[in-house]
Parts: sequence; structure tokens; C-alpha cells
Amino acid sequence: MGQYKSQEEAEAAGVYVSKVKSFVKREGRTTKAQARALEEFWPTMGIEYTGEPVDLKQVFGRDAPVVLEIGFGMGKSLVEMAANAPDMNFIGIEVHRPGVGACLSEAGEQGLTNLRVMEHDAVEVFNNMLPDSSLSRIQLYFPDPWHKKRHHKRRIVQPEFAQTVRSKLAIGGHFHMATDWENYAEHMAEVMNSAAGYKNTADEGNYVPRPDYRPITKFETRGQKLGHGVWDLIYERIS
Repeated sequence: MGQYKSQEEAEAAGVYVSKVKSFVKREGRTTKAQARALEEFWPTMGIEYTGEPVDLKQVFGRDAPVVLEIGFGMGKSLVEMAANAPDMNFIGIEVHRPGVGACLSEAGEQGLTNLRVMEHDAVEVFNNMLPDSSLSRIQLYFPDPWHKKRHHKRRIVQPEFAQTVRSKLAIGGHFHMATDWENYAEHMAEVMNSAAGYKNTADEGNYVPRPDYRPITKFETRGQKLGHGVWDLIYERIS
């Protein structure tokens, strides 16, 4: 930010300062099936970004615990979680359009009514649309690790974001992260252990066994066969 002490000061001087986003936009080809799913299921399962607070009870037509996943990829595990927990509501946020289409296709085929998706930057959704204390769990699975040290500042798990997440969780709600990069797992633990208002749910150390509700992906299975580790971290909002 150079000589400017804050984002507001820079903007007042007419200087644009780039902000950390929850993603890197990766354009890909949308298949015909994904395009059909977007057309058919978005009207009932999609949430448009408006920048205004959303009424989650109205969105789902019922009052139930809400789980939100940041960056669901192609959506297979998110759909599986929603199918396995019909008494809960699920929201997935993803910027990759083919992934949104694939998720809608799978969910539509299964006739799910407890899943909604958004195609937008998660940070902006959190800041502008999600009511405070409205979520029972926030999931961040295998985010971009930005493994080069000079890129670590681009990782989504930072002190400011930890407090943004905390504000959207209900008391007793969980922030569940998973990564297959040990260095990023250590970074996540360092940030979250210092974050006010949270406690680590691990019995010992920083990491927990993969909970039953998080499906194991083909990618994860393949990595385990090659000797790669996966680290799960779950932090509870306590204040």
C-alpha cells in the first residue's frame, strides 16, 4: 500500500490497491450437460449476488442449520454431504462456472432441495450478503496453497478472514479446514490459534481425524496411496 496507511486513504487519493480474493479465476469450457444444468436448475438452486443481506430461511423455505462451503470445485462431495444430511441446509460458493454447472447437474439429478449455490467471490459474499451468526459450519477444503513463500500473503486463511468467518458462525459453530499441504496446515493452525473467539477442537495437537461427514475424494485417495498426507482442522466459535 506504500505511503498510504489504509485502504480508505488510498482510495481517497484515487489509487487502486488490490485485495486478497478467495480464488484465482480459472476459465474452463462448460460442457453441454453443465450448460443445461445451469439453465434448468439455477432458477431454483442458484443465489444471485446482490450485495444485500439474504434471508436464509426464505432462501430454503425452512429454518434449519446452514452449512456453507467455500470453493466446492466440481461439487461432488458437497452434493454427497447434502444428500446425507437432509435435515441441514447447504450453500456452496464457487467461481468456476463448469464446477457450478456440474454441481447443479448432480444435485438436480438427485432431486436435492437442501442445496443452493453461488457463483461469486466468497469474501464479497461474506462481507455483504451473509447475516451475522447465521451458519452452523463453514467448510474450506483444499484451498489454493500458494506454496511459494512470496505468495503466502495470498492465502485466504489470514487473521482478518478468520474474524470474518467468526462473525458469520453461530456460537458453537465450526470452521472446518482441510489441506494436503503440510506447510499450509501449519499456517492455518498458526492463524487460528491466535484468533480471538475460537478454540481448537483437537484432543491433542492442532489436527483432527477426518470427520465422517467430509467425503474422501478420488484425489485424496490417490494422494494417500502415494504417501501424501491430509490435515483437517476444526475450530469452534466460543465468543
